[in-house]
Formats: sequence, C-alpha cells, structure tokens
Amino acid sequence: MNKKALAVILTGAMAGTLLAGCGSSGSTTASSTAASDSAAASTEAAAAASTAAESTAAESSASDTSSKNLPEVSSDPITITMWDIATEDPGKSTMETAVQEFMKDYPQVTVEENHLQNDNYKQQLVVAMSSGQCPDMYVSWGGGPLTEYYNSGFVNDLSDLYNNYDHPDFFDSAIAQGTIDGKLAAIPFNGISGCCVYYNKTIFNEVGLEVPTTIDELEDCCEKLKAAGYTPFSLANGSKWTGSMYYMYLVARHSGNDEFNAAYTQENGGSFTSEAFVWASDKIQDWVKKGYFPDGVNSLSTDDGQDRQLMYDGTCAMMLHGSWQCGSMYTDNADWYTQNIGVFRFPEDAEAKANGVPQDVEVGTAIDTAFSFNCWNSDGTVDQNKLNACYILATQYINNDEYNMKKIQLENKVLNINGYDQYITDENMKTVNKIFQDASNVQLWYDQYLPASVTEVHKNCMTELFGLEKNGQEIGEEEDAAMQAALADSNS
Repeated sequence: MNKKALAVILTGAMAGTLLAGCGSSGSTTASSTAASDSAAASTEAAAAASTAAESTAAESSASDTSSKNLPEVSSDPITITMWDIATEDPGKSTMETAVQEFMKDYPQVTVEENHLQNDNYKQQLVVAMSSGQCPDMYVSWGGGPLTEYYNSGFVNDLSDLYNNYDHPDFFDSAIAQGTIDGKLAAIPFNGISGCCVYYNKTIFNEVGLEVPTTIDELEDCCEKLKAAGYTPFSLANGSKWTGSMYYMYLVARHSGNDEFNAAYTQENGGSFTSEAFVWASDKIQDWVKKGYFPDGVNSLSTDDGQDRQLMYDGTCAMMLHGSWQCGSMYTDNADWYTQNIGVFRFPEDAEAKANGVPQDVEVGTAIDTAFSFNCWNSDGTVDQNKLNACYILATQYINNDEYNMKKIQLENKVLNINGYDQYITDENMKTVNKIFQDASNVQLWYDQYLPASVTEVHKNCMTELFGLEKNGQEIGEEEDAAMQAALADSNS
C-alpha cells in the first residue's frame, strides 16, 4: 500500500487515542463514562418505556427482510471478518444477536466477529491495514481518520447501495458526517453525542430569564445572572477540550463549516486566524474578563465532575457540555436533575444569519459509531457480492427495531434514526434529539477531526485562550503552524 497514505492514517489513528479525555470526541467520557452513567440510570429508563413500544419492537423481527428492497447475495459461500468495540453487555449481546439473525437468514455467509477494546482499537486497525489484514467491515467514527482510511483505499463507496436499496431513515446530519467528497463512506449506528447548553430552570425563573435564542440574548442573560450573584457558565477546562466546545460553537455560528474546513486544508487562504476564529477567541476572552466563567477555570477538572458540582451547589446557572451529561446528572441525583435542569441549543449569531451563514450546524458527533466496509477483490475491483452482504448486515440487522429499542431502554441513547424519538422518556434527551434531528450538519469535535499533533496544540491553545495568555490571532498562528507541519509530514 501507499506508505505516504499509511503515514497519514497513523496520524489520524493516533489522534483518536489522544482523545482519552474528551467527551464523545474522545470517548472516555462519552463512550465509557456516559455508557456507564446511562447504564446506572437504565433501570428507570427501561421501566418507563411503554409496553406498547416494546411490543412494537418485538413484532418487528430482525430477520423479516422478505418485503425489503435489498441487494442480492449469491449462494456461494462468503466469509466476512467484522471488527467492533462491543466488549460489554448490553452492546455485546445485542450485536452478537444481530449477527446470528443475519447468518440464520443468509446461511451461505459466515461472519467472523471480533470484539476489540476501544482504547487500542484504532492502533490495531491501522496495523491490520498496513499488514494487508484489514477486516471486511469495521467500526469507524467519521472525521479525519475515516477520511484517511477512505483516501488510502480501505473504504468502499456505499452511495449506489444507499441510493438504490432500503436502509433506516437516518438523520441528514448523520449521513453528512459519514460522507467524504460526496460519497457515503459509513453506515451509522449507535446514536449521537451532541453538545448543548444545560441550564438551571429554577435559577432562570428566579432571575426572570427566558431561554436565549441569539448570542446577544445569551450575553444579556449572563449580565443579569451576574447581577443576581450567579456565575453564568460552569466550565472545568483542566482537560482543555471542554473549553474548545465554546470555541467550536462560536466559530460554527459565525461561519458554518466553511472556515474550519478551509483551515483544515490550509488551502485558498484557509487559516485558523481567519475572521471567525479570531471573532470566537475575542468573544471568549471578553466573557472571561466579564466573569462569565468560574475563577481558576483552567484548574478545574471535568473528569472529577467539578463542573457539575458548580451546577449542583447553585454557583453556576449554565453549562455547555455533551449530551452524556444527562445520564451523569440523572445518576448523581435523579430528582434534582428532573426538577431543575433544562437544555437549549447554542444560540445563533444574528448578524451572521442575516448575512446568510447557516445557523443549523451543531457541534458533536451524529455518528457515535458507524460501520465502514473494505470489500475488494485481489485485482483491486470491488467485491460486490461481499459488499452487498455487509450492507444488508449493517442496515437491516445491526440497525433494526429490536436492537435500537434496547439501546434506548438500556443505555438511554438518542438514536440518529427518525421515528424513535417517541420512545425517549427524558425530556432533555428529547430536546437533544430534536436539535440534532433538525441539524443540516454536525461539526465533529476538533480534537477528533484534527491530526494528533494539531489536536495537542489546539487543546493547549484553549488553556492559553481561557487563561488570557494569548489572543485569537496568536493561537490561530500556533494552530496554523501545527496544521502545516502535519500536512508536510503526510506529503513527505
């Protein structure tokens, strides 16, 4: 294979492992913490799910594909190697059930399923690719790493299959996030992990505040909260990626996806010193100076729940964070969470909107996980028969009513498929679902999208930004230099 491409893959893959501190963008909080937190709340979530919903799911057999428009799979024996990260129940057992149901309906197909630990998964995948042992279908996350896998020849284009055959009614944002250069590279599953503003409804009512819909209104809320003795935002930026959420959202509201995409390629004038990045940095530093964040924000730890604690004790009124915080706060104190916490989408930039900048781009991931396929013949042509089988397995068995209902009931997931919102019991999760269902696209967390070396520089820049050590122009120059070096390395 192309050594240059492999070097890029290694860069992208290592980026994933350096995300250990980052929400769903990193997965320790979003995948591990959120999964365990949600599991702790799962008993009540499961009990709350209606009997009618469960019977509806049960009636929809995972193997009932006779009426579906699906690609043909020949009667010749096929072996599919499949890698996933479902190492614990309920994910492990439900994934295995889906595979067994598929093989029962397609007895000529053998699926060799391998469950790998998430922590080392990306490195193992790269090693398999570099040694010619890449699996036929494997878990991916979108973003920079998936782009490199695709560019290096380890991902099939699924556009024709998706356009011509049955599949779940995925959110547009989920399909957009799994698309590279207009070609579908991944079939989503497992739900979304999005970024929203949590707020204390009791404090808002006390101060007489309405949920802000614009950044100007948000700043007005902050001023009134300050006057009433509250710190507007709870933020524990010791892990650095938490501060990046503000940076990403402000950039997205001011420029959509355009300026980040340009800065990522460093082409046609693209730069992290462009207007949206500097504007976002100036806005954050203005908020720091006005006292909108806690004192010592860079020394507080989200891993220890110090940001949530500032919400619990009434010090802070709002917290911009990932959707996994619903499960975390519910687990900490279900009654307090239910009575006090609401959620709203990050407010819009009214001036940018008036200039035509889309305001329906959200931050997070619309494909918590996905499956990509690597089905090729020895001569480099597509192994269409195997690809057809993988497509059916992913769209009809791994994504089926029984599996998806279990995800909702046992893990309190927000799925990226239309039609399941009626089964969500948490009002805040319903709001999150609506926000990401309506999104035109989802800006993947920078520290998941960027190469590893740039990710570290970006996170350090967030410390400098919130610590008022450097301004937006200066941190933008740091990020540009890191991006240019990463691109040079990939082309050497």
